[in-house]
Amino acid sequence: MFSDAPLLAVKDLVKYYPTSRGFLEPQRFVRAVDGVSFDIAAGETLGLVGESGCGKSSVARCIVRLNEPTSGRIELRGEDIAHLPESQMRPLRRNLQIIFQDPFSSLNPRHRAGDIVAEPLVNFALAEGAELDRRVAALFDRVGLRREQMRNFPHEFSGGQRQRLGIARALAVNPALIVCDEPVSALDVSIQAQVINLLSDLQRDLGLAYLFVAHDLSVVEHISHRVAVMYLGKMVEVAARETLFAAPAHPYTQALLSAVPVPDPTRRRTRTLITGETPSPIAPPSGCRFHTRCPLAEAICRQAEPELVEIAPGHAVACHLKKADAVS
Repeated sequence: MFSDAPLLAVKDLVKYYPTSRGFLEPQRFVRAVDGVSFDIAAGETLGLVGESGCGKSSVARCIVRLNEPTSGRIELRGEDIAHLPESQMRPLRRNLQIIFQDPFSSLNPRHRAGDIVAEPLVNFALAEGAELDRRVAALFDRVGLRREQMRNFPHEFSGGQRQRLGIARALAVNPALIVCDEPVSALDVSIQAQVINLLSDLQRDLGLAYLFVAHDLSVVEHISHRVAVMYLGKMVEVAARETLFAAPAHPYTQALLSAVPVPDPTRRRTRTLITGETPSPIAPPSGCRFHTRCPLAEAICRQAEPELVEIAPGHAVACHLKKADAVS
């Protein structure tokens, strides 16, 4: 069971990126994130999924303030950190760390592995000298690396080992929440399983909370407690893992899940096909953003934007048709 008070509460988060423009052309914006809300409890994993370009990585980077939010609130233990100046944000970063997608480019190739993991401890003046070496060695043990590898450079590690280094660096300052921005998508399948199991073990032992951004639904199903689905900058469905995978309500979620390969060759699955291209986030369609590709779209879907409403306890959907079903 998780705490009733959320560790992280994101409310109406917006992130727009300005586009380049010609002389006398009006400024236009890429609406990467357009009013997203969710929360994460201590010790919980929220999986955030959607097609490439839906805005999920922008959400992740805004939460840790690598990208500055355009508007909205990001409450960490009740304190809004969305627009804090860096001097006030810096001490809060101990509670909020990130694991990046690329386990090589996120590591400084000129630093030894031990120095990379030690850097957060040094930055926050948490240890020095022999105590620093001891804590770094303990972190190597924790993530399944050998202590003698502390002197190696990043290029001397495999992809999975580099990601373990990234995890050790994130763990160094004892954070409460770790944002995992597609942390296994660049790894082989067998290595993915090892890293996912490591993250699960760390959560169990340390009580960590994760925002787990991914496009691989089988990975999300394995590690998440709840799952949130994004489409074109909007949240379209949020539900407990078991509910979402057993009974998805939004047509977009249904289409995503129907595309997941089934490991049993004798089992047949009915595909929910969606046609057309994803609209431009510079000029998203009116009404429901999915209506241009939805096989069930009606007139109201083209006219009014649906709100994310609860259709069952813990299950929220942004769909006019599902809202009507819930009311009836």
